[in-house]
Amino acid sequence: QVQLVESGGGLVQAGGSLRLSCAASGRTFSGYGMGWFRQAPGKEREFVGGISRSGDSTSYADSVKGRFTISRDNAKNTVSLQMNSLKPEDTGVYYCAASTFTMPVPARSRDWYEYWGQGTQVTVSS
Repeated sequence: QVQLVESGGGLVQAGGSLRLSCAASGRTFSGYGMGWFRQAPGKEREFVGGISRSGDSTSYADSVKGRFTISRDNAKNTVSLQMNSLKPEDTGVYYCAASTFTMPVPARSRDWYEYWGQGTQVTVSS
């Protein structure tokens, strides 16, 4: 089992940047594919991006491609989400998630992720 704790959320103006971090503890971090999801008020939780166990494969939602970047540091048990050119529609609670399933590319469905953090709020003002 792994425990996940997100940090780095906050309030930012449109066009600004934020960097979210997720710290993992418990079992070997490199054994997990990692994902970021977000949930806006009244909406379903949606996939933002994912990264493979080794970090050599990433995938992104079309809405964030080219603006957001996922990275991981297996030595420090952390995964990060660099968010640039933020838009008001990026507002929501951002969740870090971990998956033990082996897949060729990071999973986009939340059903594949067994462990979740508590989330961190990101608010982008116009």
